Amino acid sequence: MTALAVALASASCFAAALITVRIGLRRMPVRVGAAFSVPSAFALFVLLSPFSIDWGGFVLPAALAFAAIGLFFPAAVTILTFEATERFGAPVTGAINGSSPLFALPAAALALGEAVPAHAVVATVGIVIGVAVLSLQRRAGAIVLGHLWIPMLSAALRGLSQVAIKAALLLWPSAFAATLIGYGVSSAVLLVVRRGVGAAAAPRAPTTSAKPPADRRSVAWFVATGLFNGTGVLLLYWSLAHGPVALIAPVVATIPLLAMLFGRFLLPGERLTRQSQVGILITVASVIYLVRG
Repeated sequence: MTALAVALASASCFAAALITVRIGLRRMPVRVGAAFSVPSAFALFVLLSPFSIDWGGFVLPAALAFAAIGLFFPAAVTILTFEATERFGAPVTGAINGSSPLFALPAAALALGEAVPAHAVVATVGIVIGVAVLSLQRRAGAIVLGHLWIPMLSAALRGLSQVAIKAALLLWPSAFAATLIGYGVSSAVLLVVRRGVGAAAAPRAPTTSAKPPADRRSVAWFVATGLFNGTGVLLLYWSLAHGPVALIAPVVATIPLLAMLFGRFLLPGERLTRQSQVGILITVASVIYLVRG
């Protein structure tokens, strides 16, 4: 039950990050914002590492695995999620990202030999349906089908990375070390991407469709996004170290539900439609069934 509560706290942090990134994206491009987001969390983890990691338990294969996972999560997932949010909006992105357990559960069964109970499969499908119902409310014409691979790849990487980190934590059960090393690699990747984007954009003349220059408030929102996401990753890794993927992955997939509830109270103009209420009921009922089953 403790791992379940921590997984829910992780989902809450990720949901809060979806709110802050929506605000930050108003005045800053995706890849530039990501270059502020992830390194901010990494800097905090570095400051806390002397008090949070027992380096005497260092295991090289696990550290290498943490680093390899950092290439994809959070680095690639962050870029893909921000890109999808900018193209499709948070509802569509959240709905597709909510399918990540459909990748995580089979991978956990195959790679870790983890038993996946029937009720967990049913609950996972229910959660994915519920998230889709409450999220997909934008007009269909706004969705470019050729670009749907962006959030789909993000969902796949998110789900598979949970299984990979679970395997690495079996070698070195330190969620903080996994987060620190992974975020270090991710920060380097995103800084390189930002430099490449800046170099590619330098010769271009400004256009009327370009976003306004980033200001300090934009940076602050992305720093907040990084801290929320970083805390969410740390809590996710802890819960995976202490609970099965079949329980943790579906709970973390409720991020869009929590983001919608947060947005209802924090963002002006947000409201819950009847479709949203149906989606919430399906998602909550599925989570309750998962826990009680």
